[in-house]
Amino acid sequence: MSALDAEIRDLMRFAAQRSMLPRFRNLAAGEVEMKGADDPVTIVDREVEAFLTEALTKLAPGVAVVGEEAVHADKSVLDHLSGQCWIIDPLDGTANFAEGKEPFGIIIALADAGRAVAGWIYDPNKDRFCHARAGEGAFVSGERIAARSTGQQQPVTAVSRIFLTPEQSAMVDAKLAPYYTLVDIPRCAAEQYPRLALGENDVSSFKRTLAWDHAAGVLWLNEAGGKAARLDGSEYRVDQHDAPGLVGASSPAIWDEFVARVLA
Repeated sequence: MSALDAEIRDLMRFAAQRSMLPRFRNLAAGEVEMKGADDPVTIVDREVEAFLTEALTKLAPGVAVVGEEAVHADKSVLDHLSGQCWIIDPLDGTANFAEGKEPFGIIIALADAGRAVAGWIYDPNKDRFCHARAGEGAFVSGERIAARSTGQQQPVTAVSRIFLTPEQSAMVDAKLAPYYTLVDIPRCAAEQYPRLALGENDVSSFKRTLAWDHAAGVLWLNEAGGKAARLDGSEYRVDQHDAPGLVGASSPAIWDEFVARVLA
């Protein structure tokens, strides 16, 4: 593990131990608000983002920071995604956390010219630290890993219907249900991407592709030997986060078969 990886891990672990874990199942009245439908924010989101923004700015002065809550307050922060920037999801899985459920985590990516060049995903409940750099492989707590499938005859596929139209939901039933074992998503990208490489899920389809949710996970899964890409096979870019549609799979072959069925 590089010195930078270790430093990012320590920052994430400290933030979780100071702000996140003490408030898990212990949020006070008024410490949860709704930014929109099915989109809560807690005091933890804001505390962790403020801490990480300050810490990363000290670590790399001059590199912009794009945090989920900063973007909610000021959409112009998104302009930094086309240059060199840190991308922070301070509490991924906020809805779970607010309901007193696991999983949840912290995600950080480093991007340049619209592409993620490094990513870090931390699960404070498991103390699991996933990290990757472009061209250097994927790791879990310092050990290099290779993506593996579940081995099931019907690949295990995590699909959320939350943001699907009735027509899209009907497509899932017609085109996917006969060929795949459909399971619920964990509502937490910090958990979903590890599942795709560690033999728990084979495929996951995402409709929303916000940079703070996906930049680190896409890089990590691809570096592990799985595949995450747009439905047309093009790469995921952080500066095109508002484009819909992204599929992650435990192998390129499983990805190809799934997308062929979706587009048939």
